[in-house]
Amino acid sequence: MAKTRVAFFDFACCEGCQLQVANMGELLLDVLGAVELVEFREVMSERGGDYDVAVIEGSITTTHDVERIKAIRKKAKVLITYGSCATIGGINGMKNNFELGDIRKYVYGDKANYFDTIPTRPVHQVVPVDYVVNGCPVYLPEFVKVLKCALAGIPYKVPDYAVCVECKLNENECMYDKKITCLGPVTKAGCNSWCINHNNICYGCRGMVSNPAVNGAKDILEKYKIPLDWVENKMNMYNKPRELEGTEPDGKKHTS
Repeated sequence: MAKTRVAFFDFACCEGCQLQVANMGELLLDVLGAVELVEFREVMSERGGDYDVAVIEGSITTTHDVERIKAIRKKAKVLITYGSCATIGGINGMKNNFELGDIRKYVYGDKANYFDTIPTRPVHQVVPVDYVVNGCPVYLPEFVKVLKCALAGIPYKVPDYAVCVECKLNENECMYDKKITCLGPVTKAGCNSWCINHNNICYGCRGMVSNPAVNGAKDILEKYKIPLDWVENKMNMYNKPRELEGTEPDGKKHTS
């Protein structure tokens, strides 16, 4: 029986999610027997021409990226995005706070005209996406779960409740009780409150829940006397492209 051919590709990113997968060790054994890895620049030099499943890291930041992701989407039967850059724009989205011309000059100086750039977009704003794995970097148990769903042809639904739910189940002390700002109340779960488990805060890298409890979050901020702009600054780190969700870089709706 032929194995499913899987290829990993990267766009604008730090490749941290690819490194996560490369280092996943025994978890990889859960799926390795069912797939043939044909391209994965982080771990192999060989490149295969055909693939069934394309796994994408990184956001879309140039017109060349747009052309390339469309070509990959055309070849792939299934497309998975993983990591914040690919799924919500990620840290790269902070570029969208500024005029593109100013950003190019700041980065490239008098050579700015030689470099193409467009507003940062997550992949689903350019081509249809079948599965997403949120996080920066991805939570490996969730990545394996999503990959298994893709191989089996069954859906995976990203949890649309707050990280706080998982945090409570893990019996963590609330960061707000420590007088520390945390984005858990408005961020999608699915990471098993990974960061808070290790005494860090939630930075919102999985994106906002679809219906955040805004009033409840404000009550928390007022209770602990935390300025709203502190939270807004943290939200800006990962969630800048949200208002353009569902559009291509030219502002038009994409079609499946």
